[in-house]
Amino acid sequence: MTDFSGLPLVIEPADLQARLDAPELILVDLTSVERYGSGHIPGARFVDPKRTQLGQPPAPGLLPAKVELEKLFAELGHNPDAVYVVYDDEGGSWSGRFIWLLDVIGHSRYHYLNGGLQAWPASVLSTDVPSSRATPVNLRLHAEPTATLEYLQSRLGADDLVIWDARSPAEYRGEKVLSARGGHIPGAVNFEWTKALDLNDKQRIRADVLKDLEALGITKDKEVVTHCQTHRRSGLTYLVAKQLGYPRVKAYAGSWSEWGNHPHTPVDV
Repeated sequence: MTDFSGLPLVIEPADLQARLDAPELILVDLTSVERYGSGHIPGARFVDPKRTQLGQPPAPGLLPAKVELEKLFAELGHNPDAVYVVYDDEGGSWSGRFIWLLDVIGHSRYHYLNGGLQAWPASVLSTDVPSSRATPVNLRLHAEPTATLEYLQSRLGADDLVIWDARSPAEYRGEKVLSARGGHIPGAVNFEWTKALDLNDKQRIRADVLKDLEALGITKDKEVVTHCQTHRRSGLTYLVAKQLGYPRVKAYAGSWSEWGNHPHTPVDV
């Protein structure tokens, strides 16, 4: 069996190794130019992680323009039958953000390589660059995966909402300030993104992370909106919530860079 049917969202290196030649596979490397050039998973296509963000102040983490997304996915050879496998080298943050992009464009066939490049055998790397697949695409963007500032403001205090703040405790408490104002969105729950990783198992997602989330009130009966500073770190928490089967998950792409730089949003410390 070399297709991807029946595999979970998060797969292991052995799952991918058996399917590297699958014709439907689009393998995406979200590391860095240097890391990619020194050795990547065979067949992987490099995507500069910054291309997944708008990159403009005051909220660089917002969705890129539609034309830029179409250019990116055209370069990857996007098509309705494609199965994406994404990986990075920092624990899944950029990969989770890319999966959010796939949700935004309405493409649901994707997987994350658990642990990313750290978990992949070093003996199975390549420096070959795949040939271009450039094919024009016309994307339809879907609003459902994303919480806007206005949406989040309208939902503050709702009993069925939990805001998962993936930043560090110092940022959450307003001790480390990376925007005009420090602190957190009222009612937000802080669970730093790295706590979802097993740092002793090549940065794989912890098998027991659900119990910690439930203890904090991040439960499956609620809509989960996750954010960080620019929706990079919260790429992982978005991915983790989806992996665990949370039925209502949104990313606040503007994140704290938008909320903390806005003059009128409520802030707690």
